[in-house]
This record gives sequence, structure tokens and C-alpha cells, in this order.
Amino acid sequence: MSVCDDVQTTVSSSSLTLALKRVLDVVGSILGLVILSPVFPIIALAIKLDSPGPVFFRQERSGRHGHLFLIYKFRSMTVTTSGSALTVRADKRVTRVGAFLRRTKLDELPQLINVLSGDMSLVGPRPEVPEFMRYYSPEQSAVILSMRPGMTDYAAILFRDESALLNEDEDPVSFYRHRIMPIKFAYYERYSRENGLLKDLRIILATVLLLATGHVPQWLGIESELKFVRDAFGRASQGQD
Repeated sequence: MSVCDDVQTTVSSSSLTLALKRVLDVVGSILGLVILSPVFPIIALAIKLDSPGPVFFRQERSGRHGHLFLIYKFRSMTVTTSGSALTVRADKRVTRVGAFLRRTKLDELPQLINVLSGDMSLVGPRPEVPEFMRYYSPEQSAVILSMRPGMTDYAAILFRDESALLNEDEDPVSFYRHRIMPIKFAYYERYSRENGLLKDLRIILATVLLLATGHVPQWLGIESELKFVRDAFGRASQGQD
């Protein structure tokens, strides 16, 4: 059986759950684009004034069933044809405006277009760069590719400042592959079993509150669920050579 065949049988969500999830995606992305429409031109102008290049950054990512699509972000780096797909701590490619956009996650807002078009969901595994998908086993790939990639999920909350964990003096690809990807997949696999409308609303609310206040309220329960993983990850990282 091929990976594509495995993908078709991985998701056990009911048709009703998937339909409700898609309704939430469409309604949420439209509302988001309408509400944020006054902000987009301001961000676009700031990007253009800060550095030469396009307003949007587009990059190929792996979507549901292995479908490749172009993800949209506000450009946060200088235009270059070289460099790693990973952004490391104090990456010299990041512009002044880009640093602010990345810190506040405003650079991710254009992905509402990807959600509306059906390439992404509001909640789901973060879309991976194709070159990194080969590091997953066929079974892991089947789980990840059985779902629409999302703008946020458990792993996105946990690794909300992922670039700060990657040091340019070390091997960021190796660190990402061996330390970060396994933890991300654990949460991708968990979401594949637990996904539902209420779960999505909980994760969306946690993400919005995190960006607005800098933390996730304890009453949502998400921070307590993630704390032990964050602590274990921190200890493991400090113990690395």
C-alpha cells in the first residue's frame, strides 16, 4: 500500500465533523480578512518602505494528500536566492519590520487566503516545506498529510518562538530534525485523533489570547498540557553538546 493510500485511511473523523470544520474555516477566514482589511495596507506600506522587494512571500508547502501549494506570508526577510528554509536566532536576513511581524505573528495573516481557498485550515499541523517531509517515516507522513495543514495547532503554540531555539552556530537542520520534529509530530498525531469543532475553537481562542496577552489563560487547560513537554525540551536542549 502506498503512502497516498495510507493517507486516505488515516483520518477517522466523521463527514459531519469535517464539514463543520470547513464551515468554520470559511466563515473564520472571511471574517478575519474583512476585519483585518484596514491593517493589511499599513503592513504592506511598512514592508515596502523598509526594504526592496515584494509585499508577500510565497513558498511551496506540502498540503493534504501530498498536494503542493503556495503559502502566503507578509515578507519578513530581504530578498535572496540563497539561505536555509529555517530561520535561526538573530537571522541576518530578517528586516526591521520583519522582526516585528514575526514576533507578533502578523506575517502569518495572509494565510487566511490559503484557508479560504481550501489549501489550509484554521487549525491543523503547520504546513511543512517539502524538503523536510522526507525526514518523516511513511507512517508519519500519512498521518500529517491526511489533514489540511493549519495556521495554528498545539505545536504552533508550544513552538511559538521556534527561531529562538535554532542557533546559526550549530546545525539548525539537524536540531530541527532530531529535536523539534519528533515533538511536533506527537501533537500532529494527537490532533488527528482528537480533532473536532470544539477542539478547534479552543485552540483558536488560545492562539488569539496568546498573541494578544503573551500567555494562554490557565482555564483553557492548554498551557498546563504543554508545560511538561516544554520543560522536557528545555532540559534536553541545555544538555546538548
